[in-house]
Order: sequence, then C-alpha cells, then structure tokens
Amino acid sequence: MTWSVTARGAHQPDNTAFTQQRLPAWQPLLSAGITLPLFFCAGLAFIGLGLGLYYTSNGIKELEYDYTGTSGTGNCSACAAAAEGRAPPPSCQCAWYFSLSEFFQGPVFLYYELSNFYQNYRRYVVSRDNAQLSGLPSALRQPINECAPYQFSAAGLPIAPCGAIANSLFNDSFSLWHQRQAGGLYVEVPLDRTGIAWWSDYHVKFRNPPLVNGSLALAFQGTAPPPNWHRPVYELSPDPNNTGFINQDFVVWMRTAALPTFRKLYARIRQGNYSAGLPPGAYRVSITYNYPVGAFGGQKRIIFSSISWMGGRNPFLGIAYLVVGSLCILMGFVMLVVYIRYQDQNDDEADEE
Repeated sequence: MTWSVTARGAHQPDNTAFTQQRLPAWQPLLSAGITLPLFFCAGLAFIGLGLGLYYTSNGIKELEYDYTGTSGTGNCSACAAAAEGRAPPPSCQCAWYFSLSEFFQGPVFLYYELSNFYQNYRRYVVSRDNAQLSGLPSALRQPINECAPYQFSAAGLPIAPCGAIANSLFNDSFSLWHQRQAGGLYVEVPLDRTGIAWWSDYHVKFRNPPLVNGSLALAFQGTAPPPNWHRPVYELSPDPNNTGFINQDFVVWMRTAALPTFRKLYARIRQGNYSAGLPPGAYRVSITYNYPVGAFGGQKRIIFSSISWMGGRNPFLGIAYLVVGSLCILMGFVMLVVYIRYQDQNDDEADEE
C-alpha cells in the first residue's frame, strides 16, 4: 500500500499549520553588527551590576572572633583541653572581651561559624527521618533505617530525633553584655532568638507529635534522646512554642550546609536600646563551651554582622558578575578583531572576481 497525500491514514497528523510545522517563525541572522554591540552592552551591564554588588557587600560591617581554644585563638583553651577526648564533653565557660570605638549600625545579626565540618557528606545528609520530624506518632516509635546507628538507643528505645544530623546538634550558647561606662557594671544585651529559621521549615516541615493529656513530655514518652544530647528534645527550651522538633536552633541546624565552612544564624539584636545597633563601649560575650571540634580539626567563630538590601556579606556574587562581564567584553574584542581581519580578505576576494 502506498501512502497518498490525499488519503488520510490512521496516524497521519491533521493538515494544520501547527501539526505540519508551517507556523511563522523568526530566524535572525546574527551578523557582526548585531552580535558585537550585544556582547559589549551585556559586558558593561554585568560589570556595572558586579561593581554595585561587590562594594555593597564590602560595606557590610563584620566583627568576628575565633574561640576554638587552640594556641593563639583566645582564652577558651582551657575549655578546649577539657573537652578533648570526652563525649559528651563537660560544660565550660569562657568569654570574649572587645570594644567598639564607633556605632555598629543595626540591625545586628549574631552567627556562629564552623569550619572543616562536612555537612554535605551523603550518609550524613540522609541520616534523618523527615516523617518523624513532621510529628507522625508512628515514625516516632519506628525510625527509618537511614538513621542508623542513631536509630535506637542501647536500651532499645527509639531515638527522637534520630540520625547523625540531630546527634551532632550545635549546643554552644552565647550571651552579650555591655559596659556603658568605664568601670561600671555590665548590662545584658537582649538577644532575639525567634524568627531565625526558614518560614517553610518552622511552619511546614517540622511539627511536634500530638500532645498526650496536654503534655509534650508524655508525647515523647518511650523514646530516648540522641547519645550526644544532655537532655531530651522536649526540654530544649522552657518556651512551649520553641521546644521539641520546632525548637528554632534545632530547625536551623537541621538545614544542612553545602560547604565545609558555614555560618548559621544564632540571634538578632533588635530589642530595647539596641534596636538601631550597638553603641560604642566595652562588651563581653559569655560563651558556654559545649561543642568539641578538635576531633575533626575544625574551628569555631562568633560573628557580629550588619546587613544590606542584598543580605549578609557575600562577595562571590559581585565577583561572578565582574568575571562574566569581563569575559563578554574580551570576547567582543576578539570577535571584532576576527571580523575586521576576515572582512578585509573577503573584500579583496570580491574585488579580484
């Protein structure tokens, strides 16, 4: 059987402009007069945007302190030595004293930073039970196998929250004190610990299990805390709206970082007399040193940072725009040289003909 244009077969498409690919189309011919200005304009635009982002990022003020406790990194060395080889390590106190000679413009954000900590390791990333973290009672009693070896305790009780991410929860704590007058008393600066987690994490992904007789402790009855925790999950905070799986410090930690050096938000300074920023004077940061980092060669830092319209300091985006813009300008000049050279050759060949 031969196929005919007039005979419609069972699999023959309709004779329309769309199905027969006869729709009008624009097929531009990219000549040098179009391509070269496009490259130069794009390069100039990227360079201008990159300069704006880079200088905005550099204008963000930061103050940081390494409190790891190794030689030459502050007065927390005694705490680091006490924590060496002990799991969980004993609680220890140390402090950081600093002075501000000028006003530290707010809003001020307080971060902690860890280095050489690979949260992106595959087995570490999957070592969690999202169903358990969403508050399902069945998952609370039967964690998934990916949580092993932090799935069940030595007594056979299910661990809540299970997994390596929860077991390695950062548990150092900080308080900030301000000496308003030389030789005077230190006054505590209020730290706002609310609203530090992503909205989608706090309101959607993380939920506590249903209360039993109005008690969260009874809801977690029959479970065990992770091995490195000093207390169960329902005692993370005295605030009933900030304890259990919805504790904001816990929620922030459970969002794993992509790089081995990362920062996580600890608190914001935006209350009382410090809502506009930190005034000049002497300050003390009291540190409760609980988190050991010597076993993996890591470092710990405290960072005070202001923000801008683009967020915290991040020069990478500005540098990326500058590099791409410079490459566009460079490629534009290369294509311009090639165009001038071969255009002259084409003109000579046309004259000879």
